[in-house]
Amino acid sequence: MGSAWRRAKIALGLNMCVYAPASADEEDSAERLSDAALLPPAMSMTPTPSSTGLRLSKSVSRSSKKTCAICLTSMKRGNGHAIFTAECSHSFHFHCITSNVKHGSQICPVCRAKWKEIPFEGPKLDPPPRRARINPVDWHQHNDLMTIIRRLPPPRLDSNRNSMTLHQASEPGVFDDDESLDHQPLPAEICSPNGNAAEDNNPVRTVEIKTYPEVSAVPRSKSYDNFTVLVHLKAAVANSGQNLQRNISNPPLSSHTPRAPVDLVTVLDISGSMAGTKLALLKRAMGFVIQNLGPSDRLSVIAFSSTARRLFPLRRMTDAGRQQALQAVNSLVANGGTNIAEGLRKGAKVMEDRKERNPVSSIILLSDGQDTYTVNGSSGNQPQSNYQLLLPLSMHGSQNTGFQIPVHSFGFGTDHDASSMHTISEISGGTFSFIETESVIQDAFAQCIGGLLSVVVQELQVGVECMHPSLRLGSLKAGSYPSRVMADGRTGSIDVGDLYADEERDFLVSVNVPAELSGIKTSLMKVRCVYKDPLTKEIVKIESEEVRVERPETAGQEVISIEVDRQRNRLQAAEAMAQARAAAEQGDLGGAVSVLESCRKALSETASAKSHDRLCVALDAELKEMQERMASRHVYEASGRAYILSGLSSHSWQRATARGDSTDGSSLVQAYQTPSMAEMLTRSQATILGSPSAQRLIRPVWSFTSQPKPR
Repeated sequence: MGSAWRRAKIALGLNMCVYAPASADEEDSAERLSDAALLPPAMSMTPTPSSTGLRLSKSVSRSSKKTCAICLTSMKRGNGHAIFTAECSHSFHFHCITSNVKHGSQICPVCRAKWKEIPFEGPKLDPPPRRARINPVDWHQHNDLMTIIRRLPPPRLDSNRNSMTLHQASEPGVFDDDESLDHQPLPAEICSPNGNAAEDNNPVRTVEIKTYPEVSAVPRSKSYDNFTVLVHLKAAVANSGQNLQRNISNPPLSSHTPRAPVDLVTVLDISGSMAGTKLALLKRAMGFVIQNLGPSDRLSVIAFSSTARRLFPLRRMTDAGRQQALQAVNSLVANGGTNIAEGLRKGAKVMEDRKERNPVSSIILLSDGQDTYTVNGSSGNQPQSNYQLLLPLSMHGSQNTGFQIPVHSFGFGTDHDASSMHTISEISGGTFSFIETESVIQDAFAQCIGGLLSVVVQELQVGVECMHPSLRLGSLKAGSYPSRVMADGRTGSIDVGDLYADEERDFLVSVNVPAELSGIKTSLMKVRCVYKDPLTKEIVKIESEEVRVERPETAGQEVISIEVDRQRNRLQAAEAMAQARAAAEQGDLGGAVSVLESCRKALSETASAKSHDRLCVALDAELKEMQERMASRHVYEASGRAYILSGLSSHSWQRATARGDSTDGSSLVQAYQTPSMAEMLTRSQATILGSPSAQRLIRPVWSFTSQPKPR
């Protein structure tokens, strides 16, 4: 017994390490920071003087012994996982740290200490001669996986180090290696009593339709050429959103509410300009995304610099899937140029080649620079002319290929190409967010996935039909949504697509209203909606009541609808933003500021402004902010262009985007933030701040195919 204990102490003293050759010097401070990016806030470092370098505070050290800093899961002895304790006293799952070492990392992910001895998972063979055999703690005596000890040689500098050193295995020609979906029957509460939602006599409406004529009464003798009717749509509130606060404080396993699972591909810029803090914050943000995806959601990561590589195929975010994803993201190294087109091509290929498909699909693109391979290289002095070349043809909405995956683009910092990122999102049907302050990247991602994880309506199409025989449609003001009016002028339609839970859409329809010689009411139109339920896959059809206006004999005082006036203001502000941007691009910053000022003055005189409408106040604040960002050419180039384009993206799609340095839902600018987005944002801020509730908040939002079984 004594000799066994003595051998164990020797093993602990030697730290059970083995030599594995490294390809480059890891002393660079930027890489030190980025390697620790996935640490949870509770394990943030408190540097103190020490003869051996940085060390953690006692409380942090205690917490680090309970949680593996790489996969963020608990470390408990006796669960079949080997525990590796480094010479700096920090512990990790053995398979996690060997994966880190395999990709060249020789520093502790917790305290950043340079290791002289590093772990390596050897082959299942006896070690070569002259190497001692040492059994790690928690391993059986006859386990044929051993750790060997050897001192590292001096580090070698490698000027040709490739930025994509991890996962260098050759990629398949076809990306049809996506992990199979875990198909499970729908929970009974989703289906109708007879098992078919479509046959239910009283189906629950996921979309609510409301209509508002600009005035409620029109004198019989009066006619309108452009009478405006507001069509207001609102998606149902997700049950998960209704119960989130209750579930966070006391989360019973059975309370997880079904939602549509997601296929998500993140296309990440790891060019040389991302080195240091940017890459560290990107890793932290990706760690948050990974932790909040459910077991039925699938994720694939594309990293690009001069070239692009798929780090791993679409994989379900089970515990094992999350661990693999965290390790892959944490091993990224910044180097090389910026080839956005190649990154998007691979991201699109992942989506195109997959064997199976989750109901919701999306791509997230992040870049801090300008494409130096496609745009600038082929367009000379007119780089804007071929921004559309950055996006694969299969992802262009105009191609009518049936393959429409929205790309939600994020411009990181003040040096990115906002015009190209905005063009990519507009063509694909996604949004463009401007991350001016680096630390906001996780919040921006959180807001985005908060929406993606709450899709309740898909393929929504809105139809408008005139009821009165003399009526004709004038125009459909739908922002970036495709719309059309039929040749006879009697019907029109708008392609809306997906709606997040509790999300709203507003469209202005203009019609001619003829004089009415007889009758007390005029029927104007009827609105119909057709959409697919992402859970049941059923096609749902609903329609509104007829829109009518009173026709009194004499004119009374016209009362303008605040709802209609509010949306007119939104469209007017968006048009002013577009005009100001066009003037600024021509070098006329003074003219651009004047356009915005004129719009602010016009808005202040409207009925909604006089009633202190919140949206109108927000629009004025946003226009004022844009004026300030056009103070000089330098300011406009650095942030004004990106801020305006992000605002245009938000208003044209009526969807929340990150703008400038804030995604705070209390900001007046965030007019389209849904409860699901706000809740995910709260999770993000809780993890960043390291509040005691962070671990409760980090629980993923479960999809219907992966509900945990009650104990």
